[in-house]
Amino acid sequence: MAKITMHDGSIQEVAENEELYLSTLRHSCSHVLAQAVKHIYPNAKLAIGPSIADGFYYDIDFEEPISEKDLEGIENEMRKIVKAKEKIEYFALPREEAVKLMTDLEEPYKVELINDLPEGELISFFRQGDFTDLCAGPHLQNTGEVGKAFKLRTLAGAYWRGSEKNKMLTRIYGTAFLSKEELQEYLDRMEEAKKRDHRKIGRDLGLFMFSDYGPGFPFFLPNGMVLRNTLMDFWRKKHYANGYVEISTPVILNKTLWETSGHWDHYSENMYTTKIDEEDFCIKPMNCPGSILVYQSEPRSYKDLPLRLAECGLVHRHEKRGELHGLMRVRCFTQDDAHTYITPDQIQEEVMAISRLINEFYQVFGFEYHIELSTRPESSMGSDEDWERAESALKAAIEAMNLPYVINEGDGAFYGPKIDFHVKDCIGRTWQCGTIQLDFQLPQRFGLEYMGADGEKHQPIMIHRVCFGSVERFIGIITEHFAGAFPTWLAPVQIKILPVSDKFMGYAEEVCAAIQKAGLRVKLDTRSEKLGWKIREAQKEKVPYMLIVGEKDMNDKTVSVRSRANGDEGATSLESFIARVRDEVDAVINA
Repeated sequence: MAKITMHDGSIQEVAENEELYLSTLRHSCSHVLAQAVKHIYPNAKLAIGPSIADGFYYDIDFEEPISEKDLEGIENEMRKIVKAKEKIEYFALPREEAVKLMTDLEEPYKVELINDLPEGELISFFRQGDFTDLCAGPHLQNTGEVGKAFKLRTLAGAYWRGSEKNKMLTRIYGTAFLSKEELQEYLDRMEEAKKRDHRKIGRDLGLFMFSDYGPGFPFFLPNGMVLRNTLMDFWRKKHYANGYVEISTPVILNKTLWETSGHWDHYSENMYTTKIDEEDFCIKPMNCPGSILVYQSEPRSYKDLPLRLAECGLVHRHEKRGELHGLMRVRCFTQDDAHTYITPDQIQEEVMAISRLINEFYQVFGFEYHIELSTRPESSMGSDEDWERAESALKAAIEAMNLPYVINEGDGAFYGPKIDFHVKDCIGRTWQCGTIQLDFQLPQRFGLEYMGADGEKHQPIMIHRVCFGSVERFIGIITEHFAGAFPTWLAPVQIKILPVSDKFMGYAEEVCAAIQKAGLRVKLDTRSEKLGWKIREAQKEKVPYMLIVGEKDMNDKTVSVRSRANGDEGATSLESFIARVRDEVDAVINA
C-alpha cells in the first residue's frame, strides 16, 4: 500500500495497482515538470497541470517560445528533482493570503483561478522544496515516489481556459508509469500510432483532404469515396435486414424547433445559425428533431411500433480550431443515426436487438469492445422518476444479455441515459463509437402520441442510436486500425493489374474487363515503367492483390497472383482467381 495526500490534507492508503494511485503519480509528475520549468525558465507563468488518460500535461506561458528539442533539458531537471526526494506538503490559506502568495510569486493565472473559487473556503496548496503550487491534489508523499518511468512527449498550443479570446499557452504533454517496462510498452505503442496516423495515410492513399478555406470540413477524394460508399452500402444492407427504413431530413431548420427540443438551451454554443426571410434558423448539430417531425407527419398506432427510422445525416458542430484533428475531430460529419419509437414494454427487447446489430458491425472489423452505462449529467431535463426508469431499463437489458459493463457516472445525454460501446483497435487504443440512448424527454416536449390497443392515446419512448457514430471518425479509426491495408471487401482498389510490358497491354485490358464485370474494383497500370517499380508502387498503395501478366499468362490465359498477405502465389486461371476474390468479398457483405 502507498500513501497519498488528499485535497483536504488527509492521508489515504491506496494500492499501487489502483487507478487513483497512477492518476496521483501522474499529477505529482506534472508538478515536478512545473518545478523544473521554473528552474530553467524563472519568468514562465504557470496555468494548470492535471493528470489525464495515459499521462499528464501542464499549460505554461513562456516569455519566448520553446520547441520540442527543449524537452530533454526540462526532463533532465525533473530527474534531479526526483532524485532529491523533496517532501510534498499540503497547506491551506484564506482567500486573501492565497491571492497574496500567488501575486508575490508572480503567477497571474493562479490568482485568476483563486478569484473564481467559492467565497469562504480555504484554498489548498502543495509545496515541494522551492516550489509551491495552487492545487486540490491528491499527491504522493515526496518527489522521489514519482520514480524513473516518466517521459515528456510533445508540445501543443492551448488557449487559456479553452477560450479563443484568451492567450495561447504552451501545453507540455508527458506520461508516467509504475515501471520502465510499462513506459517503454506505451512509448512503443505511441510510435506505432504515429506510423498509423490516418492523416498521413489519408494523403498517401488519396482518401481525403482538408483546405484552409474550410478548417475542420473534410473533402473526400475518389478513393475515399469508394471506401465511404462501400461502408454505407454495408450499413444499409444490415439495417434493411433488421427492420429499419431510411429517411433524410433537412440540414437547416427553424430555431424554434431547437428550442422545443432543448438543444438551444443545452447546446447552442456548438450550433451554427443563419437567417432566412428574417427568421432565425439553425444548421442541425443532431438528426433527432428531424426524425421527430417525420414521426409526427401521420397518425401512429401501437401496431406501427417499433418504428425504426434510420438516417445518415450530415450534422455541423462548432469545434475550436485548436481542437480539430483530421477526421477524428471535425466541424461537419455524417452521423449514422437511427431513432426507434417504441412502447414501454418494448424497451428491453429493442435495446437487445440494437446491441446485437452493433456487435455484428464490430465483428466484421475485428474490434473487441467494452460497454459503459452513462447516467444522468448535471445539465439535464426531465423528472427523477423518468431518469430512474430509463437507467433501470438500460441496466436490465445489458444484464439480460450477460454483458459486462461499468457505470460512467454523469456522462449521459441531457435528455437520457445511454449505453456506450468502446471499441479497441489493434494497438490497444479505445474509441467510443456506438451508443444507445433511451429518451423519455423529447417525446414529452414534442407531444408524440400513438393509439394504443385500448383505443387511448399514449406517449412513445424514443431510442437514439448509432453504430459507426461519426462516419468520418470511423473511417479515421479503421484507417489507423488497418494502417491503410483495408480488408479486400473494403479496399478502394481491390486488384491492380501490372503488365510486364506494353506488348501485353491488350491481354491486360481483357483481364481488367472480366474483373470489372464480376463487380470487383480493379485498376490497370498502363505506365511504361519497369515491373519492379510497378510492384513497389502497388505495395505502397496497399492493394490486396496484384495480377502480373506476361507472355506465358497471355498464351495460357492465366494470371500470376501476388497478394498483400502471402506475396508471390504463382499462376492461376482468371476464372478461379475471380471466384476466389468474389467469395472473399461476399463472405463479408452477404453475412
